[in-house]
Amino acid sequence: MKLLDLQNGETKVWEEKGYLLPKYDREELKKKTKENPTWVHFGAGNIFRAFPAAKLQDLLNLGEYDRGVVVAESFDHEIITKAYKPYDGLSLSVVLKAEGTIEKHVVGSVTESLVADPVAPEDYARLTEIFENPSLQMVTFTITEKGYSLVNGKGEKLPGVEDGFLAGPGNQSHLMGRIASLCYARFVKNGTPLALVSTDNCSHNGDKLKAGVMAYVDAWKQAGKVDDDFVSYMEEKVSFPWSMIDKITPRPADSVAAALEQAGVEQMKPVITSKKTYIAPFVNAEGPQYLVIEDRFPNGRPQLEKAGVYMTDRDTVNKVERMKVTTCLNPLHTALAVYAVSYTHLRAHETLRYL
Repeated sequence: MKLLDLQNGETKVWEEKGYLLPKYDREELKKKTKENPTWVHFGAGNIFRAFPAAKLQDLLNLGEYDRGVVVAESFDHEIITKAYKPYDGLSLSVVLKAEGTIEKHVVGSVTESLVADPVAPEDYARLTEIFENPSLQMVTFTITEKGYSLVNGKGEKLPGVEDGFLAGPGNQSHLMGRIASLCYARFVKNGTPLALVSTDNCSHNGDKLKAGVMAYVDAWKQAGKVDDDFVSYMEEKVSFPWSMIDKITPRPADSVAAALEQAGVEQMKPVITSKKTYIAPFVNAEGPQYLVIEDRFPNGRPQLEKAGVYMTDRDTVNKVERMKVTTCLNPLHTALAVYAVSYTHLRAHETLRYL
């Protein structure tokens, strides 16, 4: 059993072994998304495949949507070259339930995977083409909190940032500069609205994304590289919603890889990239998950609420995030896990059954 076998319609053995397969025509999905993409996600790591990509698959399976998601990675290019492109974007989602059961999904909602760096010119040209397409509605991010920062721990600008401020739109080294440049390409092409949505696990994440992108826009204006119309476009037609995400997604476990291979699934062994990212053709994660997003999408969006995503106002996102971080989830989970580990001498994720 190989993931790519599914492209040839070899589904019977997968179904017999309890794998939940896509219920849609994936080739048709890829064609429609190629022509008129609506969603790009930056950050190709495990949480993306385990949560946003899986939620989109739910929506596709319900017949409530007909476009996939394009994933882009700017930090660790090997994630794309080793975990996505060899499998045509297909992945296995292994959901570990608290009662000890396991759900196994083949996720096919990722229709393209791109290296978001000018050093990969074909991929970057395709990414620019997508941003220039008026069909694009939203760009989401899981790049960790530090991915938005333009300074180091001492408050000093990171390498390349000052040069990027002076250079204007184009070849930028920092992702925030690349996003600003891609938005500029969209502005020049058609000026269609867009939502830039951080789904990283940090407070008021939309403001952190906005601060990073707008630092470039404002610097370019001061340097005379862009005019007032582009600044107005970014302020009036591009939204930066807040969100709250909760999903424990550890690195791919060797034990899960061994179990999959024992069940007949080939080529499941995790690899470690040169940047120390642990990746595999599968992701393993716990079942509980929450994604709450401020509903500000000026160019429309998929109806993610039909797949279990909570779409609401900014004040509610703020309250949910405060509840998670300070009251109901993080503090209690951490405290209980410490005692559970002490009592059972197990690793933290193995103690979930006791909580």
